[in-house]
Amino acid sequence: MKLLAFDTSTDTLSIAVQRGTGAAAQCWQYQGAGGAQASAALIATVLDLLQQAQLKLGQLDAICFGSGPGSFTGLRTACAVAQGLAFGAQVPVLPVDSLLALAETARHAQLAAQAQGQVMALLDARMDEMYMARFAFAGGHWQRQSATCLLRPEALQLDAQAGLSLAGNVFEVYAGRLAWPAGTLCLPALPSASAMLRLAPEMLEQGLAVTAAQAFPTYIRDKVAQTTDERAAIKAAQAAAAQSA
Repeated sequence: MKLLAFDTSTDTLSIAVQRGTGAAAQCWQYQGAGGAQASAALIATVLDLLQQAQLKLGQLDAICFGSGPGSFTGLRTACAVAQGLAFGAQVPVLPVDSLLALAETARHAQLAAQAQGQVMALLDARMDEMYMARFAFAGGHWQRQSATCLLRPEALQLDAQAGLSLAGNVFEVYAGRLAWPAGTLCLPALPSASAMLRLAPEMLEQGLAVTAAQAFPTYIRDKVAQTTDERAAIKAAQAAAAQSA
């Protein structure tokens, strides 16, 4: 199996190329600064890793990208690059949930000895909010336990439950505003391209690959800015309030 995966949903750019399957699989990886720099480095790094793996785009079985949730600019960048590369090479696109990739990163790095368990993935959404989704793993397979939602740190409510771990990048960002039962594992983690490569074979078997034209990011927060009219209305209301004070 020949796969390319990349995630730009956070401030970290993660890219990986895989050639082969199972114990014979080889993987070439890159991790660097994301955010505004991702768009400049992504394509050049992808081409460099493919060259190292001695692969051409047209030889790939699929191009995987982190579909979100996450940074609006990062998601649009990843989707646009995946669409462009896939369209030109005529290969399928596999959108991978960034929170599932985060959960798999934590499981592989720190929970590999456990045969089963649950991971609550928490990703900083900025603006004093977090993205959250819950997943269970057993027998080498993942199953979603909740829909992805957006919530403030104080709104996270957990009951003591055996086998539940928290994973993400929110523990330092919202320190003092998060609460969890004593003994709960809190695992620092981000979505990674290598995690996406581990998830991809089963997702491809499930028929989750799409054409380039059908690939879209997942936006949970559908509004991050006010329109010109809304800003004008807010200013007018503030001015009126100031005059009446």
